[in-house]
Amino acid sequence: MENSLRAFSFFVIFSLLYIHCQGARQTQDLKCGACRALVDEMEWEISQVDPKKMIQTGSFRINPDGSQSIREVPLARSEGHLLELMEGICEKMKEYGERVDPSSSRKTYTRITSRDGKAMDLSDGALDSRVTAQLKFSCETIVEQYEDELIEFFAHETDNVKDKLCSKRTDLCDHALKMPHDEL
Repeated sequence: MENSLRAFSFFVIFSLLYIHCQGARQTQDLKCGACRALVDEMEWEISQVDPKKMIQTGSFRINPDGSQSIREVPLARSEGHLLELMEGICEKMKEYGERVDPSSSRKTYTRITSRDGKAMDLSDGALDSRVTAQLKFSCETIVEQYEDELIEFFAHETDNVKDKLCSKRTDLCDHALKMPHDEL
């Protein structure tokens, strides 16, 4: 009797621990997916702005020597434009669906609606309003918590922003270096 009680207790503790670890991994997958989707959407929006468009930044005050501290920067990567993009970027999360890797049971989030109207392969993806709501909430949380980092990266970095921001800077995707790089 005592051995069966111990075995049952061990089973219950093990089961609870397993469930807790699964929940933590799902939360990590969601935050990582939101960060990666956020970077994809920001990069796409930035690419849609004419690279020749420039904006003046700096102080419009006249210095004692008669000069002004004004410089021209590309509009697409200006702080004002990036802030404007970040205000509505999380609305795009409703265009993402969830995919589960059958070998690892890890969840990834990929675009399920095309930006240009072309058909997309949705065979192993699922569109669920609960998932898109969670993805949107995670995106909004990331924008709120990492606003300065987002502006810094998108204003200056152009190469491998997804891994640099989501994995190295914020640790939202500590497993991302093992993930295949997706191209949307």
